[in-house]
Amino acid sequence: MRETMKGRPRIANMVLIGLATIVVLFSVCSMVIVKTMYDKQFQRADKPKFSGYLRYGDVDGYDRRVVRFRSGDNTLAGYVYGEHNDKGLVVIAHGLGGGAESYLAETLYFVDNGWRVFSFDCTGSHESEGKGTIGLPQSVLDLNSALGYIKSDSTLNDLPIMLYGHSWGGYAVAAVLNYDHDIAAAASIAGFNAPMEILFEQAKEMMGAVAYVEYPFLWAYQAMLFGRAARLTAVDGINSADTVVMIIHGDKDTAISYGGASIIAHKSEITNPNVVCKTCADENHNGHRDLFRSEAAVECINRKNQAYQELYDLYNGSIPDDIVADYYANVDRTLASELDIGFMDEINRFFEHRLPD
Repeated sequence: MRETMKGRPRIANMVLIGLATIVVLFSVCSMVIVKTMYDKQFQRADKPKFSGYLRYGDVDGYDRRVVRFRSGDNTLAGYVYGEHNDKGLVVIAHGLGGGAESYLAETLYFVDNGWRVFSFDCTGSHESEGKGTIGLPQSVLDLNSALGYIKSDSTLNDLPIMLYGHSWGGYAVAAVLNYDHDIAAAASIAGFNAPMEILFEQAKEMMGAVAYVEYPFLWAYQAMLFGRAARLTAVDGINSADTVVMIIHGDKDTAISYGGASIIAHKSEITNPNVVCKTCADENHNGHRDLFRSEAAVECINRKNQAYQELYDLYNGSIPDDIVADYYANVDRTLASELDIGFMDEINRFFEHRLPD
């Protein structure tokens, strides 16, 4: 009996050691998995060889000045359009996977309406330095750096600043209000409220219930990368300033859920009285990327996407380069980039109403 009693502590210790070993191994494996998936999600976004959307080389009569500024360890490329305009400065923040040129149609729209425009390529995007885009908080860090550069540029710093951002940039133009910048107005299109919210939303789609187990590791890795910036939310930014903000979201957005991770889903938490929320529910303008496009552009894109899918299926996913080149040569990039003027005019008026008398 004594030997049995003495053996029980040893058995208990062995069980505890075994459980601790399992926990450690699980934690290590989870961190490796999370890091691998996270880094793969935020790879470098180089300018594509072919484009279905308008490029600067497609247009005439729009001069631009290329500038460089630092954001963290990287030098970013910025672009100043409409230097003859002095109504105000519209700063455009692009979506993940794109660059400043991805929003060229909007840039030219604002120039045509009397604004000077400052756009830029985020870290790891298009013409900017960076081995990757790093993560979701990077967009607000880069926008903060861009606004710091604008403040130092004597040709830009005397203009009232309006922010326009879509998706990743939609989050940035609201979350950057957590910093001390003099912003007259901001328009956030299809933005998310917090990096962890959208990451978790996407993780649940990919992994189901396993996402709940991996959540602490996802949070920890993002916190390791970004520190305090990982906790910046759009709602906190909006509430911390008296800046007027327009929040726009499509009710059928499949990239950033209207009722989930979107900023508009958190409108009940917004205390800033200078906020306008707009829900886009039209069947042709209720998604993620179609909000600002004309119906003709949406139809053009849908036709070309269908044609590309047919080529993809025909060649089992390995379309020859010459076939790809021919496909893009037949894309009407001007039409595919055509804007919904009514949508853009509403934002333009919103900005104009915030100009000093």
